[in-house]
Amino acid sequence: MEFQVSFHLNEKVFLKDPESSELGKQLIKSAIDLIYELGFEHFTFKKLATEVSTTEATIYRYFENKHRLLLYILNWYWSYMEFLVMFRLQNVADPQVKLQIIIELLTQELPESSGTMDYNKRYLNQIIISESSKVYLVKEVKEINKSEVFKAYKDLCAKIAEVVSEYNPDYLYPRSLSSTLIEMSHFQQFFSNYLPKLTDVGGLGHKDFTARFLTDLLFKAIGK
Repeated sequence: MEFQVSFHLNEKVFLKDPESSELGKQLIKSAIDLIYELGFEHFTFKKLATEVSTTEATIYRYFENKHRLLLYILNWYWSYMEFLVMFRLQNVADPQVKLQIIIELLTQELPESSGTMDYNKRYLNQIIISESSKVYLVKEVKEINKSEVFKAYKDLCAKIAEVVSEYNPDYLYPRSLSSTLIEMSHFQQFFSNYLPKLTDVGGLGHKDFTARFLTDLLFKAIGK
C-alpha cells in the first residue's frame, strides 16, 4: 500500500515549520534515525547538527528543545495513525471488524508511504513504543497541554472511542479504553521484546502476542 500523506501539525510545537525547507525535512528524518539508534536520553541537538552538517543554532531556529522535537515526531505519528484508521475503515460496516483492524494497526509495522515526509517507518514505530510516554509523563504536562499540542493524540483516541461505542453503545468508558489500548500496545510490545517475564509472550513474536492480548482484553471489556 503506497500513498502520499502530509499533515498540518500544531504550530505551537515548533518555532519554524520543518516542512517549509529541505533542511527542516532532513532534520526530522535524521532525528528519527538518531533517536532510534541512540535513545532519546542520549540524543542531542549537537549530535543532530553533526549528522546533517549544520549548527546547533540552526536547529534551535526550528525547535525550542529536544522535547519539542520529539513531540513534533509524535504528532506526525498520531496524525498518520488517525489517517490510517480512517482510510482502512472507510468501507467497513461491521464494528467488530473495525476494532480488529484498529488492533492490527496498533501492533503491526506501519505501511510505507511516499511524499515529502517519507520517514523511516520501522524506526518511527520503535520510537513510539520506547519513547512516546516521555512527552506527556512530565511535570509540566498541564502547562504544555494548554497549547493543545496533544490534540492529534486525543483525536486518534476519539476515533477509536467512536468505534468502541458503535460496537457497544452502553459501554461507559470508550475514551479511557481507547487510550489504554494505545498505551498497552506500546508497553506490551516493549516488555515482550525486552522484559518478557513481565508478559505471557511465550513462543509468539511480540507483535502477534500484543495483538492477541489486546483483542482478548478489548472484547471482554466491551462484551455486549
